[in-house]
Amino acid sequence: MKTSDVIVSFRGVRKTYDGETLVVKQLDLDIYQGEFLTLLGPSGSGKTTCLMMLAGFEFPTGGEIRLEGKLLNNVPPHKRDIGMVFQNYALFPHLTVEQNVAYPLGVRKVPTAERAQRVNDALRMVRMEGFAKRYPAQLSGGQQQRIALARALVFQPKLVLMDEPLGALDKQLREHMQYELKSLHEKLGVTFVYVTHDQGEALTMSDRVAVFDKGIVQQLDSVDRLYESPCNEFVANFIGDSNRLRGTIAAVDGEYCEMHLADGTRLKGRNVAGAQAGAAAIACIRPERMKLANGSRGNGANALAGEARGLIYFGDHVRMRCGVPQQDECFVKVPLGTEALDGFAPGQPVALEFAPEHLRVFA
Repeated sequence: MKTSDVIVSFRGVRKTYDGETLVVKQLDLDIYQGEFLTLLGPSGSGKTTCLMMLAGFEFPTGGEIRLEGKLLNNVPPHKRDIGMVFQNYALFPHLTVEQNVAYPLGVRKVPTAERAQRVNDALRMVRMEGFAKRYPAQLSGGQQQRIALARALVFQPKLVLMDEPLGALDKQLREHMQYELKSLHEKLGVTFVYVTHDQGEALTMSDRVAVFDKGIVQQLDSVDRLYESPCNEFVANFIGDSNRLRGTIAAVDGEYCEMHLADGTRLKGRNVAGAQAGAAAIACIRPERMKLANGSRGNGANALAGEARGLIYFGDHVRMRCGVPQQDECFVKVPLGTEALDGFAPGQPVALEFAPEHLRVFA
């Protein structure tokens, strides 16, 4: 994306609540016009604080936040032209659906006739036009979420912020709403900034994801690069599932290195962190990138010897738990119907193989 497409910029933004501990440390981030950006991370990582500073409910301790070049640091929330959807929806219980949706228009003194038309359009957008006269207590969680979204979109904001809006929904409804939100985003072309701690949610909906930990963006990337090319051990373990192997760098060969495990096993992988020979290292490999070897090593592949410990059923595949000498247990994704599963018994020896390009080695 071009620099001219930047709608929001954080420059050197810091935030502390007690004057000592920085919840957000030196944040530099550009958000592009029309994208779906997710701020992802564990509790306390700083992602929600960043969203609240952008919304105007918190103010930065240092640095600048700009919307279309305009400094926002001291601008109150209602003057930022930003829509907001909260986790608990924050609907007014004493107002009907249409009154809730109309509320931002009243604050902005939109004429009554235009207000009614905009409310109808917003409710139609989220397929809730038949619920205009109901109260929030008469709606399901999913319906309330739609109304909260309609209220955030009704005044045609430049930016819509969402703070874990699907967190209160059950799994099936949450997954359905993920697709609906993504579809609505594609239809409207409005910039969405979304906060979640759910990795699957982030991968499903986002154009880009900023992974937060300890107040720092660890990696900002497209979802495919984030999953396939994590830049450090935290991202590799936080995004999806990863198996970890501990060892020592024995030799470096360009972007690859040879790693020795404690039992003498030698593995080749990508030297992501630029580690030098002799350094202690942790390597990560996705369960779906490992496979059960058929008695012999594949051409150019790494191999681990271990024992099978159990199977976990996932519907379209099983995860085989495997013990590897002097390492944590690892998991291998095995398609249903694989011959190696016939007559499976815990304790049987297994050989696991994987290509060097999928083993990422971090110092």
